[in-house]
Amino acid sequence: MTRPLVITLGDPAGIGPEVLARTLAAATPEVPWLLVGTRWALEQGAAVAGVTLPDIPDVADAGTMSGRLGLHDIGVACPADFRYGEVQAGCGECAVAAVEWAARACLAGDVAAMVTCPLNKEAIHAAGYVDDLGHQEILARLSGAQWTATLLMTPGLRVAHLSTHKSLIEAARYVTRDNVLEKLRLVHETLTTWGIATPRIAVAALNPHGGEGGILGREEIDELVPAVADAVSEGLRVSGPIPADSVFNRAIDGEFDVVLALYHDQGHIAIKVHNFHASTTATLGIPFVRTSVDHGTAFDIAGQGRANPAGLAAAIEAAQQIVAGRLQ
Repeated sequence: MTRPLVITLGDPAGIGPEVLARTLAAATPEVPWLLVGTRWALEQGAAVAGVTLPDIPDVADAGTMSGRLGLHDIGVACPADFRYGEVQAGCGECAVAAVEWAARACLAGDVAAMVTCPLNKEAIHAAGYVDDLGHQEILARLSGAQWTATLLMTPGLRVAHLSTHKSLIEAARYVTRDNVLEKLRLVHETLTTWGIATPRIAVAALNPHGGEGGILGREEIDELVPAVADAVSEGLRVSGPIPADSVFNRAIDGEFDVVLALYHDQGHIAIKVHNFHASTTATLGIPFVRTSVDHGTAFDIAGQGRANPAGLAAAIEAAQQIVAGRLQ
């Protein structure tokens, strides 16, 4: 990686600046890191963590970086009533502005990949971004991506998601033959590009016991089985649908490279129970690499110096592996 890795600070009222400060204090980057956010948020994060930041020069854009570290300050002032652990419109504005700047740098080819610290959905809505539910929606909006997907990764398990930010009833309605086939194509294409030849994909069932032949629901019969058959006919290595109470264990045992979960909690619970602190998120379908910590802003512990930086270290490592085409 000759171009820098761009890292956004996330919501200043959350733990993003703290975990980034801890990461900066613990190691010297192997590749250039361009931080995007505000200096005041990073300095407050370092104070909370009780660490001393290295020298981080101000950088106007990626092309002006001359060392291993740089900070592009987006210029959003600290809210007069700033408080850790609370929803604040000014903090939501900080988070979105940093993501938008970093994404545009990725789209321009100025940076190698993007790593994000967490933002808060209520805060970005308070800042006026009512159509953006999170990073995935912001990045899709900026890149014009039609199909995107969330991929969660932790040592021994990868889980892609058919949908994420939908209510449970809407997520069930989203389980259609066409939607499942499109996501299977996206997962296959992306993982192949990232260095996994002919990825083995398992599709989780929606209903208990896979629907019990239609007794507990017909989604498996009417939508999932045909989608899997379509994918196999196109040369994809897909299995399923497999009951959700067994498919993740089978993937952990090495039978599959990735599981396609059908809604948010089906996949997130499996990942976070298996290995929460080392889990990371990647966005599929956008024209650049983006990874992220898998935890949220953790408002309940923000400002207390208790945040664990392991997730950010894992997200940085994952981004570097993906760029190198050797995802582990």
